[in-house]
Amino acid sequence: MAVSALPRASARTFATSSSRLANTLLFVEHKKGEINPASLSALTAASKLGGDVHALVVGKSDEAKAVAEKASKVSGLAKVLVSSSDAFAHQLAEPIAPLIKELVEKNGYTHVTAGHTAVGRDVIPRASALIDTQQVSDIIQVDGEKEFVRPIYAGNALASVKSNDKVVVFTVRGTAFDEAKAEGGSASVEEVSAGSYSEPTKFVEEKINESTRPDLSTAARVVSGGRALKSAEGFAKYIEPLADKLHAAVGASRAAVDAGYADNALQVGQTGKIIAPELYIAVGISGAIQHLAGMKDSKTIVAINKDPDAPIFQVADLGLVADLYQAVPELIEKL
Repeated sequence: MAVSALPRASARTFATSSSRLANTLLFVEHKKGEINPASLSALTAASKLGGDVHALVVGKSDEAKAVAEKASKVSGLAKVLVSSSDAFAHQLAEPIAPLIKELVEKNGYTHVTAGHTAVGRDVIPRASALIDTQQVSDIIQVDGEKEFVRPIYAGNALASVKSNDKVVVFTVRGTAFDEAKAEGGSASVEEVSAGSYSEPTKFVEEKINESTRPDLSTAARVVSGGRALKSAEGFAKYIEPLADKLHAAVGASRAAVDAGYADNALQVGQTGKIIAPELYIAVGISGAIQHLAGMKDSKTIVAINKDPDAPIFQVADLGLVADLYQAVPELIEKL
């Protein structure tokens, strides 16, 4: 059963007029020398505003310069601003936000944007507060220089939002826009001072789960398990082999994560990762509204659940009413 069109809800709107061409500052998130795909999607959204898009790359000296060089080749960027400092090593909001504010004031940017990622949700609200503007979060559509569409109520309605702020700050849902091409651009690179900043937050450690499977955020195929797996062992026995057969990423519902069956990094949903793969297989997931908010934009949704009344079947393109303990092994065998 295909997903029906979402209703459109009205949000508070403001009349506005623009007398100058939009110029946007894009905060580029990166890790281990690679640009986060969400930043490339944010660039696509920013390009719809018209005017130039300048990228801001921050980090430790060598890494920041290497990423800036890659960013200069991204199609759609007019300039890349790079700022190097040890304080930027872990992309903490406290040192980055004042730099964004300074660049906005110095260069007269009309818009500031970033991907709606964990880092973007940390850096951009703080920058927005310093600029004294109201942030528009998690947009999925650009209707004008100051007009956007964003999901509300866990994605069950869409709000049209118009801002009257002098500087418009917004974050972009990565799955709603195509990624800008990583090649074909010829942006100039300019170094900027890191400026002064406070450091009330200290980076302690980062724990990363290494996996040979595709990254959940960008994978074309995802196999997710729910609370019906009953244990971490069951999750590993049924979900992981199926994912390996399909060369897919592994996901999980919040119930499975809260029960300790899967790591928090695998959570799909309103409070986890919002994804839109080509194929999403939900195994033993009832389909709570919070989970649907994170995966209902998938191109093809397959659900396996023994409850024929499970909400997941309302959004599934293909549904199998069966006991997962029998259906999944059979599926793995046939694959």
